[in-house]
Amino acid sequence: MPTLTDVLREQTDLTPADVEWLHLLVGDWQLLSDLSFADLVLWARSRDRGWVAVAHVRPTTGPMVFFDDYVGRRVGSGRRPLLDQAFDGVRIIRERDPEWRDDMPIREEAIPVVREGRPIAVLTRHTNLATMRTPSRLELTYLATADALARMVASGEFPTRGAAPTGQRRGAPRVGDGVIRLDPDGTVNYASPNAVSAIHRLGHVGDVVGSSLSRIISEVLHDESPVDEGLPLVTSGRAPWRTDVETRGASVSLRAIPLMEAGHRIGAIVLLRDVSELRRREQELLTKDATIREIHHRVKNNLQTVAALLRLQARRLPESEGKAALEEAVRRVAVIALVHETLSQGFDETVDFDEIAARGLSSVVEVATREVPVRTVRTGSFGRLRAEDATALAMVVSELVQNAVEHGLAAHGGQLTVDARRSTEGEEEVLSVTITDDGAGLPEDFDPGRSGLGTQIVTSLVQDMRGRITWERAKPRGTTVRFVARLRPRGDG
Repeated sequence: MPTLTDVLREQTDLTPADVEWLHLLVGDWQLLSDLSFADLVLWARSRDRGWVAVAHVRPTTGPMVFFDDYVGRRVGSGRRPLLDQAFDGVRIIRERDPEWRDDMPIREEAIPVVREGRPIAVLTRHTNLATMRTPSRLELTYLATADALARMVASGEFPTRGAAPTGQRRGAPRVGDGVIRLDPDGTVNYASPNAVSAIHRLGHVGDVVGSSLSRIISEVLHDESPVDEGLPLVTSGRAPWRTDVETRGASVSLRAIPLMEAGHRIGAIVLLRDVSELRRREQELLTKDATIREIHHRVKNNLQTVAALLRLQARRLPESEGKAALEEAVRRVAVIALVHETLSQGFDETVDFDEIAARGLSSVVEVATREVPVRTVRTGSFGRLRAEDATALAMVVSELVQNAVEHGLAAHGGQLTVDARRSTEGEEEVLSVTITDDGAGLPEDFDPGRSGLGTQIVTSLVQDMRGRITWERAKPRGTTVRFVARLRPRGDG
């Protein structure tokens, strides 16, 4: 299915500003479709002066008219005069007689889409008259509001440029959630049953219709409640903004759309949605995230305490293998603490491992350069990893870098290179890491299975990551270690 941008770019000569205006319209036209109980199709004039459908939306408040999507279709000869009249005359055109489609009488209207005083497209509205009956107060209000919005589209006053929602929180209200119609003074002329329920959920016990929405909201708010400074503009219908009202354990999202006629505000509609449960769940997630971050912070502190105790114990020992082993343990605990410190600063259970690798390399090299010069080079990227993979990988990289510095580059120094590459094998992400030094190289009798504790730790951790590792002599000198690890999916909870 081609996108709106694709069709406009390939088949029309509209300017980028015109295209952006159509994107704004399509981003908000579900409102018009729901209030109209009708399908909407957006038509743009093609380079050959024909018409092509660039977008299509169906109502959620009633039955749809077109089962198949209209995007990409060319206008037929029967409908073309309707579009031409609306576009050339810059006025709304309604067909006098309904069109019969699959035994359904369909009424069609053409609404010019105007930007800065000139038409740039045509919007057709298709209503199934077979489902129409004696309309209720709700339906009459919806249809009158839809007509007002249609006139705004035809005069270039809708969509509203520069609309500034006061927050990006989820739960934007739609027509089915609740609708209030305001007069120019902000008095409620009509409130749908869902809208009344949302207002009562906030704590209002009186009538809604005939009252000022601003007064209703101000009375249910408590002095200690945080209030959005844009709230009065929303509740009076003076600005096309969105805000939330929270009180007495309830939360209602409000969105205002001013209704304009010839440049003057004739009222507004306010969409309402009870988002109490949604906000409660969001708060639970925030609390859970904060708890997890606090746990990582405490684990990091505890690991640093353990490292400090081991370091203190090592200082009391004479130079021996026992003291060296304690110092190695201090370094390994510090590496794990570094991962938890990074996790405590984020909002999920993944970390940017490039940052951990940079800090780990720096700490190892700072110690080494006190004796001999060691230069480090990092290429490629580790990317973001799950916490479990990050801890194991940090240990592996730390051990390999430490071995390279202590054994390969201990005598004369040199260059240490760490290269990381990510790829995909089937549905799995694979990380390939190569660590190379230009030092003394591997000893002649080197055997990973019989080497020290560090090599055994590395081999075990790589196997846990369902990977493999190899050591080989580099040319002209030095050592190259390569390992591959299969990563856990980052989307897992």
